[in-house]
Amino acid sequence: MTETTKTAADSPDGSSDGSGAAAADELRTLLLSRIQDVPDYPKPGVMFKDITPLLADATAFGALTEALAELCVRHRADKVVGLEARGFILAAPAAVRAGIGFVPVRKAGKLPGATLGQAYELEYGTAEIEIHADALEPGDRVLVIDDVLATGGTAEASLQLIRRAGAQIAGVAVLLELGFLDGRGRLLAALDSAPLEALITV
Repeated sequence: MTETTKTAADSPDGSSDGSGAAAADELRTLLLSRIQDVPDYPKPGVMFKDITPLLADATAFGALTEALAELCVRHRADKVVGLEARGFILAAPAAVRAGIGFVPVRKAGKLPGATLGQAYELEYGTAEIEIHADALEPGDRVLVIDDVLATGGTAEASLQLIRRAGAQIAGVAVLLELGFLDGRGRLLAALDSAPLEALITV
């Protein structure tokens, strides 16, 4: 099993050249300049990455939306799944820009009507996420978008949920990957060779 991972040097059309690398570096610099480190939040010893300054900057948010929309097109996605809660903020405008539909993945009990659920393990206990039972069509290619990839538990559960709905995985895209937590390693089996795209890795 081989994981396909695009790098910052890849241009939007999938080629790798100097101009693509320069554009990716410029985007990364812009986005990083708008992400604020908040020490000791939500508990002592944790450095929280606050993306709200990025969202408040129209230029940075617009560039992020464009980059995510380009990934939707590159990976031929029919639908975008956004993970609760900040994933909604990034995924919905990217889906609109790409001209495809947006599907929210929510915590259990938050969606009305018939749903599909998927439980997953936490450090202490379990949690469950859901989508509407009719949100995805068999054969849909689905790109999962979230703000941060940390341990990968929610993203892994979302991939399992998408497959249970009969849809295909187009990939996972995140604004920020926390490489030291190895969420990428956890997602390898669930991705099954689909790409994992991180605009920034720290």
